[in-house]
Amino acid sequence: MWICDKWEDYQVLDIACGQKAEDWNGYLLIRPDPQVIWNEKQKPGLWGKAHAVYHRKNTGGGFWDVKKKLPEKWSVAFPPLGLKFYIKPMGFKHTGLFPEQAANWMWFSNLIQNAGRPVKVLNLFAYTGGATAAAAAAGASVAHVDSSKGMVSWAKENLTLSGLKDRPVRYLVDDAIKFVDRENRRGNRYDAVIMDPPSYGRGPGGEVWKLEDELYMLVQKCVSLLSDSPLFFLINSYTTGLQPAVLSDILKLTLVKKHGGTVSSDEIGLPVSDSDLILPCGASGRWSAI
Repeated sequence: MWICDKWEDYQVLDIACGQKAEDWNGYLLIRPDPQVIWNEKQKPGLWGKAHAVYHRKNTGGGFWDVKKKLPEKWSVAFPPLGLKFYIKPMGFKHTGLFPEQAANWMWFSNLIQNAGRPVKVLNLFAYTGGATAAAAAAGASVAHVDSSKGMVSWAKENLTLSGLKDRPVRYLVDDAIKFVDRENRRGNRYDAVIMDPPSYGRGPGGEVWKLEDELYMLVQKCVSLLSDSPLFFLINSYTTGLQPAVLSDILKLTLVKKHGGTVSSDEIGLPVSDSDLILPCGASGRWSAI
């Protein structure tokens, strides 16, 4: 498992009863997590101290039950890469950041910094810009694509907060697949692709997106966008049942077949403080030219 244990402003403090208790720079949030299937709490006294708890509704969705004064938003820092991000409890239990992805940021930042040439990155389903900030900080130019105008605005704020406002980043509010199709028609090319597609969703025209049905085709289209000397390709998945080996196979059938290179895949996770427990947080597949 690829584990990120480099955070200072963020910690998973305990996991039990289908929930995780997290410290976000001094604010304790409790959120549901389907991977936590036991009831034994390592720190029983901690759970009653939460600033806010997210509760699911039986009819779908949910709400934040705020227990203590909580700012509308605040920030956390990731010192290894000099990055900062705004945190804001929002709908469907999210906070605007997936801390486990820092394991991938460290990986591709090193590739960009050591490439010895300009690197052009395409970040699809780019959300609030964690990967965009990491790539820009490492020296890449980035096309940041997300269908949500609000998420793209949040990403701009995060890059400004990290001192990256003047880096060469294009922010595009667009459907990822349609954008990739247009880029292929225009003949635009990229040295690296990052994608974090949703498990399920609907396009702007009501089109149904299901990751298992669409992922291979999307990767094929993105491989066509790569330059003659591509650097890396990263797929993230939070879809239950989509094993890391499946991501490896997709990359072997598409990237390795055309460009050679090496493939690896694994779960990504976060350590639980003061214990030997690891919280699994999805899977990633990585391809690199070396």
